[in-house]
Amino acid sequence: MHCPFCGANDTRVTDSRLVAEGDQVRRRRQCAACGERFTTYETAELVMPRVIKSDGSREPFDEAKLRAGMLRALEKRPVSAESIEAAVERIRQTLRARGDREIQACDIGKEVMQALKRLDQVAYIRFASVYRRFQDIDEFRAEIDRLAQEPSFQPDSPGEGR
Repeated sequence: MHCPFCGANDTRVTDSRLVAEGDQVRRRRQCAACGERFTTYETAELVMPRVIKSDGSREPFDEAKLRAGMLRALEKRPVSAESIEAAVERIRQTLRARGDREIQACDIGKEVMQALKRLDQVAYIRFASVYRRFQDIDEFRAEIDRLAQEPSFQPDSPGEGR
């Protein structure tokens, strides 16, 4: 590690600690040449898979795009920001854990639908209507009926999944 003060490349670690819930290492360093101390942070660089769009084009995974789609479906719904962020992180971890270099966009959409189904059924229906390109009210009705048949669906319990 080069010293940010004098540029020398002879620095030594004087202290190391885990921070950010163990996801990061904080290191105190001292330059052998000028004696200055400085702090560095070390994190694992985890590469997300590239996304294969329906038209065959490829693009880097974009967490902001994932979050924006979920937020659009959850607009004006009583779901906490913490729950949304936790869902986004779970989706990221699931995609990364697959170990694939590339992933179909439809697979990401399916993960989002599952997360929304657990967070808020109205948001799930909103997202599904766009994702599956519902053409008429009968498709909405069919999806709502499918959702109502699931054992975890309880229409009389507001706040479920929050």
